[in-house]
Amino acid sequence: MSSLLRLATAGSVDDGKSTLVGRLLYDTKSVLADQLDAVQRASVDKGLSTPDLSLLVDGLRSEREQGITIDVAYRYFATPRRSFVLADTPGHVQYTRNTVTGASTAQLAVLLVDARKGVVEQTKRHAAVLALLGVPRLVLAVNKIDLIDFDEAAFRVIAKEFTAHAASLGYADGAVLSIPVSALHGDNVATPSEHTPWYQGPTLLEHLETVPVAPDPHEAAFRFPVQYVIRPRTAEYPDYRGYAGQIAAGTVRPGDEVVVLPQGLRSTVERVDTADGPRDEAGAGASVTVLLADDLDISRGDLLAAAPADSAAPAVTDEFGATLCWLSGTSLKPGAKVLVKHGARTVQALVQDIESRFDEQALSTVPEPGTLELNEIGYVRLRLAEQIAVDDYTDSPRTGAFLVIDPAAGDTLAAGLVGERFAALGTAG
Repeated sequence: MSSLLRLATAGSVDDGKSTLVGRLLYDTKSVLADQLDAVQRASVDKGLSTPDLSLLVDGLRSEREQGITIDVAYRYFATPRRSFVLADTPGHVQYTRNTVTGASTAQLAVLLVDARKGVVEQTKRHAAVLALLGVPRLVLAVNKIDLIDFDEAAFRVIAKEFTAHAASLGYADGAVLSIPVSALHGDNVATPSEHTPWYQGPTLLEHLETVPVAPDPHEAAFRFPVQYVIRPRTAEYPDYRGYAGQIAAGTVRPGDEVVVLPQGLRSTVERVDTADGPRDEAGAGASVTVLLADDLDISRGDLLAAAPADSAAPAVTDEFGATLCWLSGTSLKPGAKVLVKHGARTVQALVQDIESRFDEQALSTVPEPGTLELNEIGYVRLRLAEQIAVDDYTDSPRTGAFLVIDPAAGDTLAAGLVGERFAALGTAG
């Protein structure tokens, strides 16, 4: 059975992300014949002599008309060695928020730069966002290398600059790889290029097939947000009381001791049900119904967590600090009343203070910025109307992440990560 790698692409406008993804789909034979025929016809209509592989990805009409990507496009492909889930994120600065969405579950990110332009402001911004989200590995794809005549010296300069920037964000040497590619012609994408004899590293696809994946979330402490309480009260199931949801982290087995948060009640798992019947074990990502030995007052939004080690338990609190990626065109100011959606629970909250804003160019923090504007990342203090159980995002991404919502319009205002991610990057101060 092949392993799975979740990856995301990011980069500036016109760096060739969609073409690169289209090339990967084409070279791994993950394109249906009718899709390829449609792309070939569209390419001929555009006066092109070769298929425009970006059209395999840019499915929205507005994207095709403008030649840009404005939404996160999820693509699935596979080789005999590994399966892939790829999130192709947009390059425009106003769509940086989409990068947060696409990279939130990524184990690796492919960051593109145009070989003619090198590392630009948006490259640094994306790298900072990826570091804040804890994406463990980066690939710098120096695209359009053919347009600079496969110049080794220019490639080395770009690679050195980006590696230094990534190191300042906390990435070790082995976590970053730079590859010279031409997505248009396929150089070093799936097959080695005869035009870059000076490059001895793997092709992009070979690297994706062999790079070690992040630690299995099954190995983490058990976390299970309750989404629904199942009580049929039928003749067949008169006393059935199950708690349904998706396991966020860890594994669960009958006999495991768990704690119900925020109440702090303890019990033992009696059974783990699925649509296919009871299971002896279920891990992260599985949708299950957990039955407990005790009849407890548990409702939607509560959290079941591994009980033994108190030090590893989530914090039960109505006040915490968090890193926010602000996604709204309306400024965030201290005193704002918002909703915090954490797992299946939504509670009222107050923004007490905006303590700092991250400057991705200077790799430093701006204290007391006063506001957060669109696409800015800041550290804030939140006070909630009731207690919730949260983990630090570094320890448990699924239970350390939340959304900030406009209570009046219902719009998503920010993506939040519990804890000060700036400190994790070594840039807070």
